[in-house]
Amino acid sequence: MSALYRNSIRFFRVIGTIFILQIMGGMLPAHAAEPGTTAPLFTVYKDANCGCCEKWLTHIRERGFSVNAHNINNLYEFKQSKGIPASMQSCHTAVSSQGYVFEGHIPAKFISRFLATPPKDAIGLTVPAMPVGSPGMEYQDKFMPYQVLLLKNDGSSQVYAQVNSLEESVQ
Repeated sequence: MSALYRNSIRFFRVIGTIFILQIMGGMLPAHAAEPGTTAPLFTVYKDANCGCCEKWLTHIRERGFSVNAHNINNLYEFKQSKGIPASMQSCHTAVSSQGYVFEGHIPAKFISRFLATPPKDAIGLTVPAMPVGSPGMEYQDKFMPYQVLLLKNDGSSQVYAQVNSLEESVQ
């Protein structure tokens, strides 16, 4: 089986899954917003068994975001379809009502800053992997400095913010 054929099959599986979820009413289109709300609206895609994702959802809800969460299979393919390189992936993907992607345990303050003035040619932000001390990954008083990266349309990334303390991470 050729690589082109395998990639075509993967693409149509992802599209089929998304189509079925939309028919079932399980997913909002990227441009949708809840009537009468001014809170930023996110649709979050995650694995059903991930507890840290639930903690991150609590973090962003407490900071004024409106969230619809969905457990899906084939997260890797979904992330690929959104332009998130494998090296930039984490455990969950949030898609804003404007179509931007926010991958992993990003502090809400950086998401708000990004949405207020989206950088040109950006698709969103990511915190690759799952750094200890990032929102949803709190453990006692442990903390690992990490970077929030800007994802660009051309597949490249650059540092958007440096997080050096637990206090910076959960503000």
